[in-house]
Amino acid sequence: MLNQVVLVGRLTKDPEVITTESGKKVSTITLAVQRTFKNSSGLYETDFINCVLWDAIAANTNEYCHKGDVVGVKGRLQVRSYEDKENKTHQKLEVVAEKVTFLSSKREDKEEQ
Repeated sequence: MLNQVVLVGRLTKDPEVITTESGKKVSTITLAVQRTFKNSSGLYETDFINCVLWDAIAANTNEYCHKGDVVGVKGRLQVRSYEDKENKTHQKLEVVAEKVTFLSSKREDKEEQ
């Protein structure tokens, strides 16, 4: 069996790290990943994919990455179930990151700050 995902996309917002009750760090990022083919209108569509980062990966991504940066994510798909306020059960498909690679070059305006 194999469950492996590799994505390259842009961060849709700055990462934020939350510490769980058990003390683990977690961050959920959304990657904008452009499709490699055009739709019937001749345009490239974009998929927005949620990725969950844990512990050191979450902390490092939070420290070094910002909205618009290009990152590579290697991980696995996971289906998570949760209940809403009306006690309805929902399932959410997400990528659990095992490795995040920072692909954006350092911007000049960041160096001047």
